[in-house]
Amino acid sequence: MTENELATVVVNISLKIHRQYGPGLYERVYEEIFCYELNKMNINYLRQVNIPLIHESLKIPVAYKADLILEDKLIIEIKSCRQLFEMHFRQLHTYLKIKDIRLGLVINFNVALIKNGIRRVVNGL
Repeated sequence: MTENELATVVVNISLKIHRQYGPGLYERVYEEIFCYELNKMNINYLRQVNIPLIHESLKIPVAYKADLILEDKLIIEIKSCRQLFEMHFRQLHTYLKIKDIRLGLVINFNVALIKNGIRRVVNGL
C-alpha cells in the first residue's frame, strides 16, 4: 500500500473507533483498539517504537518513541487531549525526518467530530 492508501485505512479505523467510543478514553486504550483493527486487516505495524538519533559521533538510543509505524511508511501519533498545538505537528515532522518517512498523522480522539481531530503532516511529499 502507498502512504495515502494507508492513511485512508487509518482515517476509516479512527472513524469506527470514535463512533463507537467517542472522546474521553486514555491514549493507550485508543492505541490498543487501533492495533486490534490493524491486525484484523493484516497491516504490518510497529508499536511504541524507540527511534535513535545520531548526531555526528553521538548516538542517542531513544530520541523519541513513535506510537505506531505502519509498513515503514506512515507514522501515527495518537492523542486524547483538549487541544492540539503546533508543537505536536512540528514534533511529528521531526520524527518523519529522523526516520525518513514521508507521511504522518496526528489523531486526537478527544473531539466531538473525529474529522476535526485528524491532521496530516508531510515530509517531502
